[in-house]
Amino acid sequence: MSPAARRRIRAVIAAAAVAVLFSALSTLLSTLLGALPALAHGFTSTVYASLVSPQAGHVRTELQLEYDLLVVSAADYEKDDPLFKAGTAAFEAGDAAQQAAALDSHADSVVAYVTERFGVTAGGQACTPVRDGGFTIGPREGVPYARLTLDYRCPGAAEAHEVRSALFAGSEGYVRDSKTIVTYDLDLKTGSTALDTQHRSFSTHQSWFERFWEFFRLGAEHLLGGLDHILFLLALIAGSRRLREIVLAATTFTLAHSVTFVLAALGLVEVPASFVEPVIALSIAVVAGWHLWRIWRRRSHATDLETAGHGHLSLDRAGWTRLAVVFCFGLVHGLGFASALGIDQAWSWTLLWSLLVFNVGIEVVQLTIIVAVFPLLALLRHRRSIAGLWTTGAIAAGVSAMGLVWFVQRVLGL
Repeated sequence: MSPAARRRIRAVIAAAAVAVLFSALSTLLSTLLGALPALAHGFTSTVYASLVSPQAGHVRTELQLEYDLLVVSAADYEKDDPLFKAGTAAFEAGDAAQQAAALDSHADSVVAYVTERFGVTAGGQACTPVRDGGFTIGPREGVPYARLTLDYRCPGAAEAHEVRSALFAGSEGYVRDSKTIVTYDLDLKTGSTALDTQHRSFSTHQSWFERFWEFFRLGAEHLLGGLDHILFLLALIAGSRRLREIVLAATTFTLAHSVTFVLAALGLVEVPASFVEPVIALSIAVVAGWHLWRIWRRRSHATDLETAGHGHLSLDRAGWTRLAVVFCFGLVHGLGFASALGIDQAWSWTLLWSLLVFNVGIEVVQLTIIVAVFPLLALLRHRRSIAGLWTTGAIAAGVSAMGLVWFVQRVLGL
């Protein structure tokens, strides 16, 4: 077989591999997302729990729970139809005082639901919860959250406490599942952890590595479960001609969302989800569309895009402009990442460490996707420039279309 024939075969194999990989990823994510119920809350919900021990045998817990989800879940669990009617009317009215009153009027049902699914044990013995004060309502992530304080009375002193959370489980049918972000000051230890379907409980004797792994895994799962972030990364890969370009683009993106991570943890920036989510969708369309626009502008000379650029770091003017755009959008993506951990309290150093580990999990998955996809595209571009151009153009077109659809949906609240 001649060298030219072998090159053509390798080019065809590379193109097929890229197409199959992209198709499999899209199909898998679409199947997973398509199997989920269409819910007003989105696919998941986040519970925030803060635990302190003012004295031996006493654990004071403040819970923050998504209001409308709490209403329907508690009403269903306790068969309390009046709670559903009053709570739903208050939610639709958007009146925080009315929402708090609805929960207070049906406190027995709400507390029964919560304490059945959230508990504290000391030395292997269950602590008894007592409600302290009434419910209060406050905004969080653009939606009303109910605050509930529970005093857990524990049988005697203990060297370790265990916290369990199964609030808003997927089996209830309202959301796919929920995670509980826990911050604690117990047993002479302070820290934070994340509980979800796979890990419903933790102990204050949990090792440093176990706490590291919880947030690392949560970060990895957040990126893998976020189709918008994955498509943004694919848009970066499709528009990068050389390894240097994708490394610079990925590094720029990482630096940008790390900046907003820190700013959010310091309480210096707070942007509503109603702005963040549409801009994330728009960023996907713009970055993918950038590659399509360059192909259209070059027309018959579009294959020139597959050659290295000239200038500093082999980037031309368009390449540097693209990095600036990626950085700006990376700042917004960082707000989306930070909201997943509820970083909205000024100088939240307890959660800052956890957030940085969460960030590491995101980066590892991001690098894994780059390593899996970019070499195949690079091989295709090297062997058959026109085939590489068509492949990256097709990827960019699909990603851009999806971004535009999401942008319209999120702006209109569909």
